[in-house]
Amino acid sequence: MSAPTQSNDLRNRILFTLFILSVYRLGTFVPLPGIDPDQLQIMMEGNQKGLLGMFNVFAGGAVSRMAIFALGIMPYISSSIIVQLLTGVSEYFKNLKAQGEIGRQKITQITRYGTVLLATIQGYGLAVGLESSADLVINPGIFFKISTVTTIVAGTIFLMWLGEQITQRGIGNGISLIIFSGIVAEIPRALVTTFELGRTGAISTIMIIFIFLLLVATIIFIVFMERALRKILINYPKRQMGNKMYGGDSSHLPLKINSAGVIPAIFASALLLLPVTFSNFNVSQNETFLNISSYFSQGQPLYMLLYASGIIFFTFFYTSITFNPTETAENLRKYGGFIPGIRPGESTAIYIDTILTRLTTIGALYLALVCLMPEFLIANYPIPFYLGGASVLIVVVVAIDTVTQIQTRMMSSQYEQLIKKTKFGR
Repeated sequence: MSAPTQSNDLRNRILFTLFILSVYRLGTFVPLPGIDPDQLQIMMEGNQKGLLGMFNVFAGGAVSRMAIFALGIMPYISSSIIVQLLTGVSEYFKNLKAQGEIGRQKITQITRYGTVLLATIQGYGLAVGLESSADLVINPGIFFKISTVTTIVAGTIFLMWLGEQITQRGIGNGISLIIFSGIVAEIPRALVTTFELGRTGAISTIMIIFIFLLLVATIIFIVFMERALRKILINYPKRQMGNKMYGGDSSHLPLKINSAGVIPAIFASALLLLPVTFSNFNVSQNETFLNISSYFSQGQPLYMLLYASGIIFFTFFYTSITFNPTETAENLRKYGGFIPGIRPGESTAIYIDTILTRLTTIGALYLALVCLMPEFLIANYPIPFYLGGASVLIVVVVAIDTVTQIQTRMMSSQYEQLIKKTKFGR
């Protein structure tokens, strides 16, 4: 493939990604049938705190408009969590993972089936919750439940398919980019809301300035932590083949402080949303729903504890899945590489695992700090969720990863063009 062709390929991938994201944003404005928009607006005005507000963030505002993408991509993420947990404890899933590409395809198919099941359950819960709200549903009944569940499940499956298309034919991780686009699209409205609160006196001007300074500081901190690396020196011994000496080089094994990326924050949020997703939709005087909602609101100790615990757990869990110190040490031994002062083999694996554990601990605490710090402000001030820690983290990390992929493809094109100009490429 020539350099111009690769350049065209990159451009086409970017345009394809933008097109898919535009389709997703269009779907967040298509409402479910049978909903009274005036009553919906009244209900949403009093239910923007707690898990409902967080769910609205991940759905790109589709919940507040009760659109066909109201569940967003969360059923797929929840299904992925369950499957990955089973991969660590179930022999069947371990065997599938060991089968390579065929096993991966089977795991992907199981994840899709789980998505359909979870979307059906949550869609039915959504339909029941909407019917329990006074005058919200124009014609409640079995037909409304069936149409709502069918529409919601179809919307979720279509959204999952869009994410997979971005991953395969576009730029970046499709699921992360869908969440990213939903947050970015709603940020201007969140800023307008914040300034309006300042104009009406609900928030002081000093507090607004402090919030934006904290926002800028958080972005800088996230970029610094995401770019931070721990480089382990790797040496390769010299080898003589005939009359020539080979090897004797050195390189580095780079380990990121946060090798799990934004996945722990998304997984922890999905885990919190799963059991009580629709408790906030019920505006009746049911004490059970009201008690559940009160425990999972911003600033509550149980909410903060579960959120932080989920982030820390998934940081270690996802890192253990994506990076295997024993396999890395074996590959180094196979190619003659060694860490100065450390014996090859098991000792190298223990050494790498120790460093990785320390880095993961720092990364988990960093993610928990970034995600929880703004939650106290959201709990005490009417600040939109889109300016919260998890939202900023997702936006910054996904943007960094996507730009990195674009730069990698551009550099690959430049290197290939350079090689073709040399005698080696002729």
